[in-house]
Amino acid sequence: MVDDREWSAVGEQVRQVRLSMGMSQNELARAVGLDRTMLAKVEAGTRRLDAFELLKLSSALGVSMDYLIEPKPEVLSRRSAQITEDSDSQVARSSQRLEIALTEWLRELRQLISHGVLRSRPVLRYPGAVASEAQAREAALWVRQQLGLGDGPIDSVVEVCERAGQFILVTDVPGDGASLVDGDVAAAVVSTTGDPGRRRATAAHELGHLVIGDEYSSDLGVHASRADREAAIDAFAAELLLPVSVLGGQQEVPGGLTRDRLVEVAARYRVSWSLALRQAVRSRLIDTATRAAWSQSRPTHAEFMEALGWAPQPDLFSVRVPPSYAHAVMEAWRGGWITRVRAVELMHGQIAESDLPESGELEIEP
Repeated sequence: MVDDREWSAVGEQVRQVRLSMGMSQNELARAVGLDRTMLAKVEAGTRRLDAFELLKLSSALGVSMDYLIEPKPEVLSRRSAQITEDSDSQVARSSQRLEIALTEWLRELRQLISHGVLRSRPVLRYPGAVASEAQAREAALWVRQQLGLGDGPIDSVVEVCERAGQFILVTDVPGDGASLVDGDVAAAVVSTTGDPGRRRATAAHELGHLVIGDEYSSDLGVHASRADREAAIDAFAAELLLPVSVLGGQQEVPGGLTRDRLVEVAARYRVSWSLALRQAVRSRLIDTATRAAWSQSRPTHAEFMEALGWAPQPDLFSVRVPPSYAHAVMEAWRGGWITRVRAVELMHGQIAESDLPESGELEIEP
């Protein structure tokens, strides 16, 4: 399964996952029933593991056995920073957990593609140059035009990303999000730690990395700092979710843009209050002093729901995987390529095993 030259790589994978979880060698050794010195040898690559030990390690670390024994995708290997005991921090751990989730998600996509039940999507690439926030906003409006979204609210960011060629997974890991393009597959993960508005902004942010590129895939902002590149991607995400032109229409409303009207727009477009305020300033309907004042009185959940007429807004709350992926999982299960347990695993909490029928079609809520 693993030759002698690769055991050091397996050991390093074990160490990286352990550090990302904030576990000591003693804690992991106790969890898998090994002596700490034996675990140290495993991480150093000088002690081999049998299949049962690998299974116990993967279970204790919350990753698949494949993650421990298979090399990372090349695109992740180029950009990943290794955690060491000296560089260990919460930020480093969160980044590593996101990359682990992204690697596992890519493998799941590849598995379904290999069974012929899922197809990769053509990637939507912006044809113009993007070197500023203004150009990033133009790119967002271009995406809306290409996908026929007009200037209305986006019902499902996951579906929009899928149509643009990116498969998004919403998963329980710390941090915000991460994405990659590996050959013909574009994948992204979004953390559940934020509220739904923040999740939508993160998903749109990762789509921005795909559509206009980043330092790993294009020459976007090659003369700019990482902060400037991320600011451009943030501008893309904000404009995609809530075009400034929508707020500009408030100028025709007597009294201009009031806080109540902005709450209503934020609720209808399902964006965070901070993003709504940012777009309102950009539209020049409020000044920075008003933004500061309104940011101190964040709308309550009741205010948002009142603005929507108490209609539920489930995007990125109950939905965890893209529609075509969900149907591919069910097709793979019905075709006998995966077990019921594996089908539930691949759905990442969107369904339980009791939701699977004994026969017939499974209805998947959008």
